[in-house]
Amino acid sequence: MKMWSGRFRQPLDPAFECWQRSFDFDRRLLKYELAASAAHARALKNAGVLSADELISILEGLQKIGESSALSFVEDAEAEDVHHFVEKQLAARIGDVGYKLHSGRSRNEQIATDLRLYVRAAIDVLRKELAEVCGAFVERAERAGSAAMPAYTHLQRAEPVLVAHWLLAYVEMFLRDADRLADCRKRLNVCPLGSGAVAGATLPLDRGFMAEELDFDSPTANSLDATSDRDFALEFVNTLSLLALHLSRWAEEMIIFSTQEFGFVQLPEAYSTGSSAMPQKKNPDLLELVRGKAGRVIGNATALMITLKGLPLAYNKDLQETQQPLFEAVDTALALLPLVAEFMKAVEFDHQRMSDATQSGFMNAWAAATYLVNRGVPSRMAHEQTGKAVKRCVEKNCELQDLTLEELQELNPAFDDNFQDCLKQASVLAIHDVVGGTAPARVQKAIGAAKKKIDSLREEVHAHA
Repeated sequence: MKMWSGRFRQPLDPAFECWQRSFDFDRRLLKYELAASAAHARALKNAGVLSADELISILEGLQKIGESSALSFVEDAEAEDVHHFVEKQLAARIGDVGYKLHSGRSRNEQIATDLRLYVRAAIDVLRKELAEVCGAFVERAERAGSAAMPAYTHLQRAEPVLVAHWLLAYVEMFLRDADRLADCRKRLNVCPLGSGAVAGATLPLDRGFMAEELDFDSPTANSLDATSDRDFALEFVNTLSLLALHLSRWAEEMIIFSTQEFGFVQLPEAYSTGSSAMPQKKNPDLLELVRGKAGRVIGNATALMITLKGLPLAYNKDLQETQQPLFEAVDTALALLPLVAEFMKAVEFDHQRMSDATQSGFMNAWAAATYLVNRGVPSRMAHEQTGKAVKRCVEKNCELQDLTLEELQELNPAFDDNFQDCLKQASVLAIHDVVGGTAPARVQKAIGAAKKKIDSLREEVHAHA
């Protein structure tokens, strides 16, 4: 029996009926549908709609549906959606009293509630996985020790940084993603149950009680908004698109650094494949798929926005189309994060080659200019004179440290015998001695701070478990 067929004189066209069903994808919401239905049933009992025996019968029926679904793949060729499936299953198990469960509620509020519960749970799992990814990056940063590498601007060598400093940059990105997910969780954690189809429930249901039963902070404030709002889904998937973007940036750098031209990274064979034509190849498949799947997540966010942009209040069937982009974005992110964490544990860095790359290309030029500034030369003049020194090196095919003191003093008498010391890698790193800089002591503090943030993230996730 359909949940809505009373006023209809003709059955649905079979092709349309099959096409418009959502059960094939919204059955993943069954766990949340059962939890929300149990809360609604208890509210019906409190409102005098259900007797104590009826409540017990319904709750036991819902529990059995959950138990049976956990043992087998949920299938039903007739169920229109997950709500219809639960109603059918409940009535089949406990008889007509199962139909009482729908008293005073609408599928519009049910799906809004189920999706909030689903997104909330997904956020908790994603934040847990992000903690593991961050932990893997920090562990590699610690192992890198004092190893240095070139940092780039405009994809041109700029200055030396510690390898650990480079890795911690990604930790900062991922921690921001975790914070954004937490922020999204706060906003979505309100309960639509009791909103009815559009104007609010028609029974005196205790909405605060239902919200508390499901660990929501409060009921939603407006029934029109509650049944049509998918901002939480859009905000969530937009946050996932930022996470995917960060993963894609990381993957791109690792791909570049793994080329023979760079040779900074040795790809782990467990996450690479070969060529069917060229025997020598080892291709960065995991990295390329991370980069490619980022486009899928960003596309999901765009699909959600386009679906929602023209919808009048309140519920419209278009909202059914917001579920699959949401589910796909979650599936993609949850598949990526554990693989990225394991890749980072397995990848090898050629620290010697990285360090060697910092020894040429005038990556100590700003340190040279800083040397002059520290000796009283105005910054703009120091920049100009160091630039002229670089120009002379280009003409002579040498590095700054190869210029004689006489050549340097022709540019500025402030150059002295101790100038060569400021050009050494250790000195170049050490002058960036500010919070957030690459000076070794600062990086060690940053590692400690990152560990504390990761521990805090893990504690937050554990609190919601």
